[in-house]
Amino acid sequence: MSLRIAIVGAGAIGGYLGVKLALAGHDITFIARGANLQAIAQHGMKLLLDDGSELNARDVKACDIASASTYDYVLVTLKSHQVAAVAANIAALCHDTSCLVTMQNGLPWWYFHQLPGEYNGRQLKTLDPQGQLWSLLKPERIIGAAVYPAAELIAPGVVRLIEGNRFTLGEPSGEKTDRVTQLAQAMIGAGFKTPVSNDIRSELWVKLWGNLSFNPVSALTHATLEDIAGFAPSRELVTQMMQEAQAVAERSGIQFKISIDKRIAGAQAVGAHKTSMLQDIEQGKALELDALLGSVIELGQIVGLPVPTLQTVHQLCLLLQQSVLRSGHGLSLTPQE
Repeated sequence: MSLRIAIVGAGAIGGYLGVKLALAGHDITFIARGANLQAIAQHGMKLLLDDGSELNARDVKACDIASASTYDYVLVTLKSHQVAAVAANIAALCHDTSCLVTMQNGLPWWYFHQLPGEYNGRQLKTLDPQGQLWSLLKPERIIGAAVYPAAELIAPGVVRLIEGNRFTLGEPSGEKTDRVTQLAQAMIGAGFKTPVSNDIRSELWVKLWGNLSFNPVSALTHATLEDIAGFAPSRELVTQMMQEAQAVAERSGIQFKISIDKRIAGAQAVGAHKTSMLQDIEQGKALELDALLGSVIELGQIVGLPVPTLQTVHQLCLLLQQSVLRSGHGLSLTPQE
């Protein structure tokens, strides 16, 4: 069965998904802008695989978000802080039974939707200050996704896969509905490893656990994952951040299936990798601070647990971000040509 799928944000992850789903026979529309939109509209999207081969999805549609139609599934692969500006446009892509699949790092704005226990229905002001996402995008449309692959957009219309093919999906309620099963089957048919979780928040937390600690520390120090994990003082700092986050998460009903040491070892094994937040600093871009740190600090306030280490690192990163954005250029320890 062919699905009508829109990909909002045809960057690295969006491009990777779209190429493979299109080649598996699904009706794919890439929603992009600028040179990327022009390239996809003219030549389709190209995917360079990690084994050196390449795939070309030429039979795809591409348009800007204002010109798009409505779709069965809308995969939102923008960064968390980019969603609010186009929330009304994303809502316009949905018909009565459309699903929105959130593929951002960090806590999602719908975190408390159908969460068992006393916090059900709360909203995270850090991620959705005016409740705009909640009212426009509607939490009942949401399918959550934990994104594990690493990829990069190396030129307009060209994505390079670094590694990985796992995307875990899950309903906020934990149910295995027809709509999430149908999407998972489509993705499996396209070559992805796509389990359906009955606890998608716990899946999101395992990735967030590393992102909320290693990303900010790398942005502040310009160190790679293996440097941070291998240097005792920074390893201790990361451990403290993860301990604070774990306590907050568990208070909201999350269960961690691996230890902090194992999670750090997983990050260390990636090697001399620059995190996305360090890359943003080097390129002079805004950071994903609200989704990765601000929201966790707010969650700590909601559940009544102090997170002093997370707050300190967050404040330092806010100052770093301000300095870099004011300067109008990136900041790098590597000599620039």
